[in-house]
Amino acid sequence: MSKKMGKTILSSALVFGLVATACSNGGSKDGDTVTITHYTIDSPDRTFVEKLIPEFEESHPNIKIKVTKAPYEQFDSKLQSSIAAKNAPDVTSHWGYGGFMEYYNKGMLMDMTPYLEDFNAADYNIPEDVMNIYKVDDKTYGIPLNSYVTVMLYNKDLFDKAGLEYPPTDYEDKSWTFDKMVDYAKKMTVDTPNLAEAQYGVDFGFGERDQRPQYFGANVYSDDTWTNGGKPSEINLTKPEVVEAYKKIYGLIWDQKVSPTPAFSKSVSGQFGDPFLSGKIGMSVVGSWSLAASSDFNFKIGVAAVPQGPNEKVRSVLYVDPLFILKDSKHPKEALEWIKFLITTEVQEKSIELSGGNPPVNQKAAEKYYSNFEGIDPEQIKQVFEGAYKYGFESYNHLISNYSQINELFINELASVENGDAKVEEALPGIQEKLKALLERVNK
Repeated sequence: MSKKMGKTILSSALVFGLVATACSNGGSKDGDTVTITHYTIDSPDRTFVEKLIPEFEESHPNIKIKVTKAPYEQFDSKLQSSIAAKNAPDVTSHWGYGGFMEYYNKGMLMDMTPYLEDFNAADYNIPEDVMNIYKVDDKTYGIPLNSYVTVMLYNKDLFDKAGLEYPPTDYEDKSWTFDKMVDYAKKMTVDTPNLAEAQYGVDFGFGERDQRPQYFGANVYSDDTWTNGGKPSEINLTKPEVVEAYKKIYGLIWDQKVSPTPAFSKSVSGQFGDPFLSGKIGMSVVGSWSLAASSDFNFKIGVAAVPQGPNEKVRSVLYVDPLFILKDSKHPKEALEWIKFLITTEVQEKSIELSGGNPPVNQKAAEKYYSNFEGIDPEQIKQVFEGAYKYGFESYNHLISNYSQINELFINELASVENGDAKVEEALPGIQEKLKALLERVNK
């Protein structure tokens, strides 16, 4: 499977001392029983690993697994607190606001390379370029576990009512463009203050707020961001192409009026937090984790390719979640045994159902994942995933250092634009200055 992720093979001038300079110093003595702590988000799609522990411990009698958890909003802060208290977990991932580069630059991650002499990613059906995402200077700091992509979900009932053809799943079908999506969206939109009657054609949730311009061929950050540890030397928020990209994004709400306002989305989201589930959105460009909720839809849904935009190379955001061994782990060999168990074909297949639909990084197990969604042709899901991989770029929150603070800044500062209280060109210069000041402070 071809994935254009070469730019995500990052390098950095930072050098960390190896906690485990010799494998013999990082393992348990023969016969000793050790406990590995697995830290995760307190939600069913992550805590399901507790159900896998008995099988693992039966085949690894000298290793016990303990799962600790925190709510999403507290994930990073509790992780930092445990590290400061010298009580860090052994295994975790970037399941909070922060990402790989943030963890790496803070010196939190163990270099797994000394323990991977007998490890072959192909034995676990993991593509080599996916493994490369979590390498720095040819050293491995993470092993992929799940692999999400951007997809378009669409409401077949609204398409049928509007007399529209369903969008294609083939990324090579160049007739499916951003402009055609907008045209379709207009035909499904009823823009009215009456919530009972209102509906919108498209909710374009492509990536985080600072990544969305990439779809339009504009880059908020300088190219060196991807080669120097996720630290941009320049910010481009006031460049004309970036301004125009944001105008297109928010123009869907306020100019074209084919996308829901934040107030509308909040009012119809209900317990699931996704306005698409209300049945009042025709198309939703979103992370593939939304497929896991497909059984909750009370209307017929389809899956399609993200339409071709101005950037011919990037049409999808990839969200590859790895497992890390933290630097302070006293039992890295045993921690790695737990990770290897979780990426085997058999366990990844089990995890699809136990997690409620997490997409496995193991490509053999992925075949079962594609068949996991009632009412959607498995071949269509497979084609959408493979196209998204081919035209994908890894999520900025995984690649940019100190991303949790950057993301918070964008959420707060773009709120006025999203709510219709300010124009893009009015807001971006102020955001540029605040972002520069933030980066100067955190990237010293």
